[in-house]
Amino acid sequence: MKSTVLFLSGDLIFASRVRAACESADKTFSLAGRLPEEPNEDVGWVIVDLSTRNGVVAELMPTVSRVCPEARVVAYGPHVQVARLKGAREAGVPTVLTRGQFDAGLSSLFAD
Repeated sequence: MKSTVLFLSGDLIFASRVRAACESADKTFSLAGRLPEEPNEDVGWVIVDLSTRNGVVAELMPTVSRVCPEARVVAYGPHVQVARLKGAREAGVPTVLTRGQFDAGLSSLFAD
């Protein structure tokens, strides 16, 4: 079972909410600025905060395919940052949510 949630964000306050959701689902939380360069088979989720890490979107899916191909990928951002949300969709991110949608579903996101 892939148990690590890799959270790409610079928002330390919101990261605590994501960490709490991970811990309640018995997942390992890892806050990072970018994806690892070497394969990591334990990564089950990659979550990208588009408001602080939008720069990773262009290479996100190719890198995920290489380093953690089985990971579920989610990107979220403020609803007013329409271009960033659209850009994530165009880059092939399978799940793109507004921050409100992400926050509302956070308690059940990591349930298997």
